[in-house]
Amino acid sequence: MNTLRRRVAALLLGPCLLCAAAATPAPAPADEPKYPPLKVDPSAFGKNIQRTMRLLATSTPDQRNTVRVLFYGQSITEQKWADAVAADLRKRFPHADLVIENRALGGFASQYLVKTAETDLYPFEPDLLVFHVYGAHDKYEDVVRRVRERTTAEVLQQTDHLTRPEDFTEETDPKKLPPKGEHWNAFMNHNWLPAVSRKYGTELCDQRALWKQYLTANKLEPKALLRDAVHLNAHGEFLMGECVKAYLRYDPKLGPSPAEEWVKTLAVGTDVKWGDGKLRVEFEGTRVDAICTPGAKGGVPAAVTIDGKKPSEFPGTFAMTRALAKPGGKWPVVAGFGWEKPPVVEEWTMEVKKDAADPKVFGFTLSGSVTGPDGAGRSDKRFVSNSGRVAIDPAHWQVEYALALAGVKPVPDAFTVRWKVVSHAIDAVVAPAAGTALTLARGLPPGKHVLEITGGPDTPVAALRVHRPPLAAEKK
Repeated sequence: MNTLRRRVAALLLGPCLLCAAAATPAPAPADEPKYPPLKVDPSAFGKNIQRTMRLLATSTPDQRNTVRVLFYGQSITEQKWADAVAADLRKRFPHADLVIENRALGGFASQYLVKTAETDLYPFEPDLLVFHVYGAHDKYEDVVRRVRERTTAEVLQQTDHLTRPEDFTEETDPKKLPPKGEHWNAFMNHNWLPAVSRKYGTELCDQRALWKQYLTANKLEPKALLRDAVHLNAHGEFLMGECVKAYLRYDPKLGPSPAEEWVKTLAVGTDVKWGDGKLRVEFEGTRVDAICTPGAKGGVPAAVTIDGKKPSEFPGTFAMTRALAKPGGKWPVVAGFGWEKPPVVEEWTMEVKKDAADPKVFGFTLSGSVTGPDGAGRSDKRFVSNSGRVAIDPAHWQVEYALALAGVKPVPDAFTVRWKVVSHAIDAVVAPAAGTALTLARGLPPGKHVLEITGGPDTPVAALRVHRPPLAAEKK
């Protein structure tokens, strides 16, 4: 990594005030300044996110499609451009049931996000992931690969914006940009990110090229759009929002995106039919949703089984939320958890104390709201709780760094950590109070399954939607 890249990394990775400040941007002024528009021909943009855009564009008052959008990255993604993009989607597609979240973590480069994605990204299973992060190139690819292994999300990959005058004349020939060369930024933007996009079929939002075009057209230097060495000022936030919005377009001329093959909708009455009081379908995938009849509310619960079991009996349908400390912030002090025996829905509490002999080591006791007291351990040793419902790898502890980003220095002698186990499965169909999409199970083991819903033609299920991730998981 060259000297400049180290400086950028220091801004983005270190426990710095810049990252913490970017996490909670100041309120926008009442009168937003006017900036020169981004002039670009978007006709070739958006090919690989057309499923998401089709769902948005075809939503009507009578058929409101649910669309899940996740912004993920670090402090750049925390900035106000993402709010502008979200507001634009809601304005352009008022009849879609949009579920939009921004789970970016300022200061967390790819080396950290590859761990936190286990709680933040894959369980959310977005229809569209908007993704940008600095850091190690191989960990960046790991995140994108696992999105393809575990979800059917379409991905909008963002290249880096410009930060230096010399970026205008940087090398762009990927053959001249090896990973161990001196031009790291150029390598990432002109070699690695495009290669990852081609390999995994993502949509590459080349905002680096758009940035160069915009700055040149308006006779601006990169610093005119920055508030420090890397973070955006209001003008930069405007431009990044415009770059992303240019790609979020529905255009039937582009043809279907690859995700149309990964997600299949089966209409009840034509593709699948009721018989003997059951709706039975064989499918291959890791997630299945029920699309309820528009306007239906409540009703008699219709029992659901998958492979003869309740959906909630599949361990993979459980997920754990971020492990947050008090005092602390939104940065998890433990990057993720495993288990050796199936978890249950509950809230976990960990009481943590510094080790008397080594302040970088922590001892703790663990208790679950359902499980009860569940053992004690140390951060420097692998821990498996007495019930087997919680396992912690020593490499996942990141207390000092996470608390520093939240402004908690030094690390307290004692603190409390809490997280939850949530279920992404339901055992009966009841029409939702809002929207029409109802996830029956996500996180199923890859492969073939048999779904049965016990009910009848009056059960408010209009369709079933099956999700099959396109990539088999790498063997460990």
